[in-house]
Amino acid sequence: MTYLRPLCLDMTSPKFGHDMLQYFLLDPNYTNVNHGSFGSLPKPVFDACNELSLELESSPDRFLRLKYEPLLNDVRMQLAQLLGTDTDEIVLVPNVATGINTVLRNFEWSEGDVLLTTTTTFDSVSRAVKDISQRTPCPTVSTFLLLLPDSHANIVSKFREHMRALKDSLAPNAKIVAIIDSIASSPGVLFPWREMVQVAKEVGAFTMVDGAHSIGQEVDLELGKAAPDFWVSSLHKWLYAKRGCGVLYVPKRNQHIIKSALPTACNYLALTVNFIESPFVAEFLWFGAAEVTPALSVRAALDFRTSLGGEKKINDYCHTLAVAAGKVLATILGTQVMDSSVEGELIPNMVNVELPLSGDIKPSPVIAKMFVEKLLLEHKVYGGHFYHNGKWWTRASAQVYNELGDYEKLGEALVVVCKEIAGSQDVPLL
Repeated sequence: MTYLRPLCLDMTSPKFGHDMLQYFLLDPNYTNVNHGSFGSLPKPVFDACNELSLELESSPDRFLRLKYEPLLNDVRMQLAQLLGTDTDEIVLVPNVATGINTVLRNFEWSEGDVLLTTTTTFDSVSRAVKDISQRTPCPTVSTFLLLLPDSHANIVSKFREHMRALKDSLAPNAKIVAIIDSIASSPGVLFPWREMVQVAKEVGAFTMVDGAHSIGQEVDLELGKAAPDFWVSSLHKWLYAKRGCGVLYVPKRNQHIIKSALPTACNYLALTVNFIESPFVAEFLWFGAAEVTPALSVRAALDFRTSLGGEKKINDYCHTLAVAAGKVLATILGTQVMDSSVEGELIPNMVNVELPLSGDIKPSPVIAKMFVEKLLLEHKVYGGHFYHNGKWWTRASAQVYNELGDYEKLGEALVVVCKEIAGSQDVPLL
């Protein structure tokens, strides 16, 4: 019963756009242009997950004691091929936050060490850094200012200047661990993360790349060549796996740093025999009773993507649509797309467009609630919303089931919602 066969769709040449909605489980009355937040499970992957669950429940001991680990190792092998790295350098984690916390909380910090974040670092990661910086012996926090839009060349130049100044201000033996976004969440922009990794290496800093949005949205990642010290990505956002699931990359040169998974797993310093010999991988095999189908769904997700034509075909469509969607939204909203002088440089498969809302309006739970409830409940469409560099923006994702008309609907809804927010008596001002 175990899902082992290639996944075949009932079509020979998939046509991207609304024809693809038949292969997803989305409400036909709802327009999803926010795939980047939580993903959306394709029907074939959903069916494969159910098949796995049925076999697991038919004999939990047989499945979990004999079948689970070989299936998981097969998933790691497939991901290693996709990421351009060794199989025993990647492990599965529940989500990106778990992966980043695992790395940061395994470092042996000393007074004078530094954790570097940016102004686009995801909120949960920033909070983890704050928590670590308040525990003795506590590293200090350095924040690299990123104000977008800006060009990749300028970002790299400013980052080099910041890193060199930081290095010169520290004792010779002080550690620097730099957390770098590959594709940030808000704004949803592509950064020159490979170049930033090399800049960090110039001053002897460790790099923790938050690639939450990378896999399934960046082609030819080739982590072995990019050589970050640590890298983590979500598998349920853009790769179509079941949520929640992520992949953590730790090259063999750094595996000695990871002394324990988080939480400490059943194989910590264990003498039990596993199907693999890597102590690092063994740490992440079994955390006790937990849902295992998200990790095992990766194979079905990869098969589904192959059925669609593969990574390049999927990403060519989504990127082209994102660029076009930005122009449509900017026209409807009467604003501008967040991009650099090199058109499309900041745009992966997500695009950010300024909202017609005064920058004097202060971000607050009240405004967040108004955006969410009005878009989801009244207009049946949703795009992200955030405040950056003195302006309000929306972030829209492009997926194989989207067409330009979806962004026209979002734009028209945002015009109405922004007017309602601007006219509300409950909106705080800066």
